Amino acid sequence: MKPDLLIKGGRIIDPSQNLDKISDLLITRGKVNKIQDNDTISQSKSLPVVDASGYIVCPGFIDLHCHLREPGFEDKETIVTGTQAAAAGGFTTICCMPNTNPPLDNKASVDYVKCKAENEGEIRVLVIGCITKSRQGKELTEMYELAESGIIGFSDDGEPVANSRILSLAMEYSRSLGLPIIEHCEDKNLADGGFMNEGWVSTRLGLKGIPAVAEEIIIARDIALAELNKAKLHVAHVSTKGSAQLIRNAKEKGISVTAEVTPHHLTLTEERVMRSPSDKNKYLVYDTNAKVNPPLRTKEDIDALIIGLNDGIIDIIATDHAPHTSVDKMCEFGLAAFGISGFETALGSLMGLVHNGQIDLTTMISKLTTEPARIIGTKHGELGTLKVGSQADITVFDPNKEWIVNSQSFFSKGKNTPLDGYEFKGKVMASIFAGNIVYKDESIKIDGNNE
Repeated sequence: MKPDLLIKGGRIIDPSQNLDKISDLLITRGKVNKIQDNDTISQSKSLPVVDASGYIVCPGFIDLHCHLREPGFEDKETIVTGTQAAAAGGFTTICCMPNTNPPLDNKASVDYVKCKAENEGEIRVLVIGCITKSRQGKELTEMYELAESGIIGFSDDGEPVANSRILSLAMEYSRSLGLPIIEHCEDKNLADGGFMNEGWVSTRLGLKGIPAVAEEIIIARDIALAELNKAKLHVAHVSTKGSAQLIRNAKEKGISVTAEVTPHHLTLTEERVMRSPSDKNKYLVYDTNAKVNPPLRTKEDIDALIIGLNDGIIDIIATDHAPHTSVDKMCEFGLAAFGISGFETALGSLMGLVHNGQIDLTTMISKLTTEPARIIGTKHGELGTLKVGSQADITVFDPNKEWIVNSQSFFSKGKNTPLDGYEFKGKVMASIFAGNIVYKDESIKIDGNNE
């Protein structure tokens, strides 16, 4: 039986309806039934009630870019632990990348992930299929078959499609299917085995750098191909000022391009590689947990990304959650894996920008809800909204709750975060999927039928 629940006294923010008011929200049979002023919704004594006083109540967060590692890399993450971690981070819908083993380049592998997620996952998992077979950039997948299996886009994430002819054909097919090409934009020849951003920090540490132009040159090519084929292009994990400008120019020309940025590229600079979280360590450190691709960039890049986020040039925020084992990271910098475990720290990181006045609260929520829902479309239901009749996917968070990151308490198997020990202000209190409470902070109050 679908659940009933009353969320009382929260500040409801729903960008899809331009809604921002303190109200009660009634969930009936797993759907949003009504939103009314405080104490105007009649309730039975047995109805569970979430006291959301002082909290924000918004549509459940949507992550368009994450790695669940299953099948093939279950030592790093599984669909079960990944969805638990996502729920703890406020996400009720996540889109997993296909760089698994085997890769998600055929209907059988996509169906495996979908079935596993439906039977064992805590939240909704949508699948992104490969552009090319085995992500090798040589031969297109059966794109129509993948589209029929219910994927939400095509990507070889972790690898760009280096062959422009192959990518152009992929865009031509994807246009007819109405799905975006999601590109990892990196010129591997220019990156040439680099480990971090090319700049003064890489020079000081004696580490090979990855220049900003390695990202920008592929974005420029992909935009040109999207214009040629009138295709939908989504640029993954934008990290540089130049990239933001290229996307701005493309949008001004009317090219169908969208873009995402991660919390770590909005908040951390290249200097994090050589600093301890407390900054008390006067010695240089080579923190492999800050090794990510694309690499952490400069303050100038961050400023440009925030401007792009505020004026709509960058459409969404996505975590690029990339969990790894301790063995993957506890080694010399050059040998360490790229990636940051990002589900459970996303809100805390972003609320720092809100409290500093760099983005407003509604913009942040929109970039995590309404905007990714628009890119996904309505094939998988109406996402990113609290409209009456929609599935009750809801995030409740305290914008002022202070907490300290402890990676060892993560639900994710991946403890690899450069934010361990950081103090944040802003924490998820509850995540609700289809009316079910799939995560709640131990301090949140639920009266009636206790969960």
